[in-house]
Amino acid sequence: MRGYDVIFFDWDGTAVVSRNAPADDAAAAMSPLLEAGVRLAVISGASREKISADSLAKRFSPQARSRLYMGLGRGADNYCFDKSGKETGLGGVLPGRRDMAALHRTCYQIHEFLYLTHSLNSDIVFCRDNYCKIDLLPDVERGEKLYMREAEVRELHRRLLGHGFTCGIRGLTELVSVFAKENKITLCATTDAKYLEVGFGTKADSVDTVFTHLEGEYGIKASDCCFWGDEYLEIGGGIFGSDAQMITQKTKEGSFFDVSDAAGVRPAQVRHLGGGPKRFLSFLKEQRRLLQ
Repeated sequence: MRGYDVIFFDWDGTAVVSRNAPADDAAAAMSPLLEAGVRLAVISGASREKISADSLAKRFSPQARSRLYMGLGRGADNYCFDKSGKETGLGGVLPGRRDMAALHRTCYQIHEFLYLTHSLNSDIVFCRDNYCKIDLLPDVERGEKLYMREAEVRELHRRLLGHGFTCGIRGLTELVSVFAKENKITLCATTDAKYLEVGFGTKADSVDTVFTHLEGEYGIKASDCCFWGDEYLEIGGGIFGSDAQMITQKTKEGSFFDVSDAAGVRPAQVRHLGGGPKRFLSFLKEQRRLLQ
């Protein structure tokens, strides 16, 4: 495989088995590349607290840290580090309280509609910076593996049909548009089957923010970059997992890789490798060898 100047990657399920798993192996694979001049960008829908982003950054020297980029919280929290290792903000999608209240109403309306019309239970996580999570499979426990599973996709389709909701995943995203319009806001919806995430930003916002910075500061082109994830799979109705949001107008000329072992349809740009975090960390080590 060829070498890349910038490596964008998801965290949960791609760099580590779960967000609560030790990051030692990931940090050990990242550090030599950062020291050698390769730029690495962690792109995650989770907040910095959820993936211990601050402690991860402190594992690297100030020089290495200056080549580390973070795009977190579905576009809410994007930053890099200067030559001294000090954090520098890159901006983020952070709505005001009124817009967040409208988002909360929208998600509750979806919850209420599914319950009253189809007897479908759901839970809502409200406490996020720019989005909410509607748990469509509240009785399904993930444990520490907080990423998409093939069995959950099948279960969601079975449950929707069993309760008379025949519009599938596409229909759920259309509900978001309908209720958002009622509340006079524009929202984005993504899903990993268990959660319907509804908010003002997606991973696309994080990727584009980081990429635009790299393009402006260092002349980086999309073809110089690769993008790794484990949630590119189609959930249904042409709706793909959250990592497919890394394919944007700005980044579409890059190389995209999926380490999920799940079978199914992926965007045409994505090369399916499988192998999970072990495959991704192996790639990082291969990249370091190419520089020697």
